[in-house]
Amino acid sequence: MNDIRTAHLSMTPTAVVRRSLAILAGAVLVALSAQVAIPLPGNPVPITLQVPAVLIVGGLLGPRLGAASMIVYLAFGAAGLPVFAPTGMPGVARLFGPTGGYLLAYPLAAALVALIIGHGRSWLYLALGLVAGVAVIHVGGVAQLAILTGDVRTAVSLGSLPFLLLDVVKVLVAGLLIWRLRSKTRALL
Repeated sequence: MNDIRTAHLSMTPTAVVRRSLAILAGAVLVALSAQVAIPLPGNPVPITLQVPAVLIVGGLLGPRLGAASMIVYLAFGAAGLPVFAPTGMPGVARLFGPTGGYLLAYPLAAALVALIIGHGRSWLYLALGLVAGVAVIHVGGVAQLAILTGDVRTAVSLGSLPFLLLDVVKVLVAGLLIWRLRSKTRALL
């Protein structure tokens, strides 16, 4: 019986190492992308390169490894490692602050991107997956901002609208990278 509970038992040590390194590499990619942060005046949410990094991690690593990579990233940040954007609260407090909803949405976004892309090697599935991933991140971020501000309109105007146009560019870049690298990356895993 080779189901999800026993699949790891049939993997070779090399496969375990490769997958572990892929998970770690995805977490490091998102951590590095967080360091490119541009604060917006009057807005607690900075512009970062995390969104395309999350999309790329999901698109290249697949649903399980992509989500695991984002969970590792969140664990590193919650433990106090400097992996989150350089603005805002440190450690686990960041997950409860204005940007916490975005961060907590990363595992689901990475998995959803991979699941949708996995339905077929076409630009349509790639575009749908990337848009769904961005939507999950926006919903998570806006939901937490709405809780903190007590106002959905304020949350949308601070946490989603200023980022939509730039997110289109991020989706295009992530899509091109995933399209070029996906088959090569998946062959290694």
